[in-house]
Amino acid sequence: MTYHSPHALFADALGHTVPATASLMRLDGHIARLLWRVLALVLVGLGLLGVVLPVLPTVPFLIAAAWAGSRGWPALEQWLLGHPRYGEHIRQWRQQGAVPRQAKWAALLMMTISSGVLFFSHVPAALKIAGPLLMAVVAIWLWMRPEP
Repeated sequence: MTYHSPHALFADALGHTVPATASLMRLDGHIARLLWRVLALVLVGLGLLGVVLPVLPTVPFLIAAAWAGSRGWPALEQWLLGHPRYGEHIRQWRQQGAVPRQAKWAALLMMTISSGVLFFSHVPAALKIAGPLLMAVVAIWLWMRPEP
């Protein structure tokens, strides 16, 4: 195993001599960008599932995907911001933290249904209590968000 001082010099991809720390930072930048892109793709995938599954919200996943894209995939971020159906919701969230009233009602309805399903399912009592309590906290927070 060879030890290299942080002050050692290496040749980068273009043949330029750079300090070892700069070489490592560049590698970390590529890895970080790749990880941001993977996260953005996973979030877009979950958002796409939300289009066909009524219990899974679409827009929150796309908001998160645009956020991840802003860190590693600016073209994806711009595509999401310009999307004809969901772009406006993402922009409203970024500008004002705003959630449309219709989305608040839809979320409340789904949380109510989910709480009912939990109540009648065969899960531990702690989950029957904790799930609806957590959803109630989320619902209160959601209704405190401004509307566009």
